[in-house]
Amino acid sequence: MNAIPAHLDHLVLATPDLAATVADFTERTGVEPAPGGAHVGLGTRNHLVSLGGSRYLEIIGPDPEQTRADGPRPFAVDELASARTVTWAISPPDLDAAVAAARARGYDPGDIRPMSRRRPDGTLLRWRLTDGDTQHPSGLVPFLIDWGSSVHPTATDLPTTPLLELSASAPDPDEIRPLLSALNTELTLRRGPLGITFTVDTPLGPVTFA
Repeated sequence: MNAIPAHLDHLVLATPDLAATVADFTERTGVEPAPGGAHVGLGTRNHLVSLGGSRYLEIIGPDPEQTRADGPRPFAVDELASARTVTWAISPPDLDAAVAAARARGYDPGDIRPMSRRRPDGTLLRWRLTDGDTQHPSGLVPFLIDWGSSVHPTATDLPTTPLLELSASAPDPDEIRPLLSALNTELTLRRGPLGITFTVDTPLGPVTFA
């Protein structure tokens, strides 16, 4: 079994059609993702599933109730032909220190910026994450996130499909490994077409998503 990366916070399954992808996940796993909330101004919303512990899956796509976004929607959801796992996030104990350490080791994960979304119950969640053009474009190198004083998504009684395996492939895995080391994390990598694959345990048995 592949090791779970250190400090894994969540996986990002991006889709051009959020409702269809949520329905597909429900049909394949027997578990219905919970509504997360809207990213106001960004044109997206999400649904969430716990992966066990303090890890979760974010299914994110265009928000039909937001007719316009302030710029390109996150994770290029409008450019996707179908749903796919586009990247992942880690939550180090100290976000600022982790960014500084990564830069000292030769990798710049990007500037830290604040974000927020409102849960269906009205609670406003605020967090900080790394973002910017210096992030590796493959999606295999995680972005960093700090939930601060907000309640972590997994503390809200999410439906659960425990994460069994997480791996990725890249044309040149040796390009990616030093960048993961700079962030003090790891990911099982093999040589092949660019992509991330994960397997979850479900009432219907193990199910794999790419």
